[in-house]
Amino acid sequence: MVEARIVFAAIVDVSHVGYAALFALIAVESMGIPVPGETALITGAILASKGQLQIEWVIVLAATAAILGDNVGYLIGRHGGRRLLTMNGPFLATRQRVLRVGEPFFERHGPKAVFLGRFTAGLRIWAAWLAGATHMPWKSFLLYNALGGIVWATVVGVLAYVLGHAAEKAIEVAGVVGLVGAVVVVIGAFVVLRRRHAAQEERLEEEADAAEAAATSDPSL
Repeated sequence: MVEARIVFAAIVDVSHVGYAALFALIAVESMGIPVPGETALITGAILASKGQLQIEWVIVLAATAAILGDNVGYLIGRHGGRRLLTMNGPFLATRQRVLRVGEPFFERHGPKAVFLGRFTAGLRIWAAWLAGATHMPWKSFLLYNALGGIVWATVVGVLAYVLGHAAEKAIEVAGVVGLVGAVVVVIGAFVVLRRRHAAQEERLEEEADAAEAAATSDPSL
């Protein structure tokens, strides 16, 4: 049992973060900079399951950082997001694709995109910029952004907290091999979900291209 606890501690401690790092990473990611914000939340929750942090503070800080960071991202998008997404420089193709796919999606599903974007890796980074760039009303953005941030921090934080306990118990009962098997299953499920998300993104991109082609061919526009 002691050896199992040592192995589990080694797995978690390699990604150790404190409250300040947790808040900073989530806030910066929400502003539109690709850093591992959600990973910080998961790590913080697992550390809380080991008694090194308080899960209540992890969730509160994560939700607050997400909301504040997204509002900064919204202001950036509102006052220059389109120019920043289309200007020459690093990741130009990625930024143009984000605008081409994300803009029509936000115009059709603004509130839903803000709320659900918090749970999607790509949208979590760019959602606030796109909301600002498409001039989504700030009050609507603030409401759905706050709801998304609170639900995201609570759901992801609680799941990671509970699974942190479960992982330790799995090592004690089934050993490291059993834990590795469980991780493989989780990774497999994650791959399936990512493929479904990629297919959805591809469909949205095709819709955006079709709309652009129709607008170009229509002489009345």
